[in-house]
Amino acid sequence: MSTRVIGITGGVGMGKSTVAKLLREQGVPGVDSDDLARKVVAVGEPALADIAEIFGAEFLDAKGQLDRAKMAAHIFGNDAAREKLEAIIHPRVRERWLAQMETWRADNVPLGVVVIPLLFEVGAETEFDSVICVACTGNTQRERLRAREWDDAQIAARIAAQMEVTEKIERADQVVWTEGDISLLREQLQRISAE
Repeated sequence: MSTRVIGITGGVGMGKSTVAKLLREQGVPGVDSDDLARKVVAVGEPALADIAEIFGAEFLDAKGQLDRAKMAAHIFGNDAAREKLEAIIHPRVRERWLAQMETWRADNVPLGVVVIPLLFEVGAETEFDSVICVACTGNTQRERLRAREWDDAQIAARIAAQMEVTEKIERADQVVWTEGDISLLREQLQRISAE
C-alpha cells in the first residue's frame, strides 16, 4: 500500500489549521509548517543563532527566545528582510516535513497531510500527490484576522506577503471552501480522505 500525502495551502486566516484538525479527527495524521517554524527557532536551535546574527539580538526577548511580534512588525512590509528570514527558516522547515513524510511512508500510513501556507510560493507542490487550497471570501478572511486582534495594517501586510488566493485556487487540485458551518466542512473532508 502506498502512502498518499496531500499538501494543504491557502490564504492567511482561511481555515488551514481547522481543516488539518478535522482531518486529524478523521484519523489522518498531519504536520503544520507553522508549528515546525516555531520549533526550528526555539532556544538552542541553529536558526535562532542565525537570526540573532543577521537581524541583531534586539529580536530576542529577555528569555533569549525569538520576539515573534517584533520580528513580524519588522518583516511584513519589508520584502528584503522577510526574504532573509525565510532563507533561514524555510529550508529547515522543509527538511522536517520531508522527514515526516518519509516516516509515514515507512509506516505505510495510507494518507497524511502537510499544511504549508506558502506551498506554491516555495515551489513545494511537486513533493505532494495532490494539493488542496483552503479558501473563503476576503470579508470572512479579514473578520477572522480581526478576531486575532490584528489591525487593518497588519492584515494588509500579511495578505500582501502571500500569493493571491485566486491563483492558489487555480493551481490546486482541489478547493475546500470554509464559508459554511463545520458540518459542511467535515463533509467535504470526508469525501477527500475517502478518495
